[in-house]
Amino acid sequence: MGKGNNMKTIVVYKSKSGYTRTYAEWIAQEMGCDIRENAELSDIIGYDTIIYGGGMYAGGFNGVKLITKNLDRLSGKKIVLFAVGSNPGREHEMQPFWDKMLNAEQQKNIGHFYLRGGFDFSKLTAGDKILMKMLKVRLQKLKERTEDEQGMLDVYDTPIDFRNKENIRPLLDYVLK
Repeated sequence: MGKGNNMKTIVVYKSKSGYTRTYAEWIAQEMGCDIRENAELSDIIGYDTIIYGGGMYAGGFNGVKLITKNLDRLSGKKIVLFAVGSNPGREHEMQPFWDKMLNAEQQKNIGHFYLRGGFDFSKLTAGDKILMKMLKVRLQKLKERTEDEQGMLDVYDTPIDFRNKENIRPLLDYVLK
C-alpha cells in the first residue's frame, strides 16, 4: 500500500532499454507499493490504483493496450499512465500522442504523464536498430534540421540519459490526491 494511501496500488511496466524500469522502481519505492514487469490483466485486477508505464516507440506506447483494451474491466479503479521517451516532452508535441492513446473522456479520468528517459543505440533490439538506422539516414539527408533532429543524430554514437527522480513528483502528487 502506498504512503498515506489506503488504496492497494501497483506499478506495472514494460521496458526495453531500462529507462521505464528506473522510473517504475522509483515510483513503487516512493509509493511503497507492489511492482510488476510485463503484467497481465489477472495480475492487476485486484488493485485499486494501477500505475502503468511504457516506452514511446514510433508514436506508440509500449504495452499500454493492457490498460486501454481493458478499461471496462478496470472501471472504478484509479488509472495512471506514464510514457517514457527521449524527446523533450513539449506539451504541443505530447498532446497529439495522448490524443492517439486516449479519447477526450479518458484523458479527463486517467492521469497521464510524460517522463523523459534517454537513448542508447546499443541497448536497442535488432529490429529497433534497423528502424533507427533508417531514421538516421533520413535525418542525415535533410538539408536543414531542427534542433531536435540534430540532437537525435548526435546521440547515435553517444548515449544520453535524462532520467531524474524529480520528474515523478507530479505523478506521485496526482496519485496521492
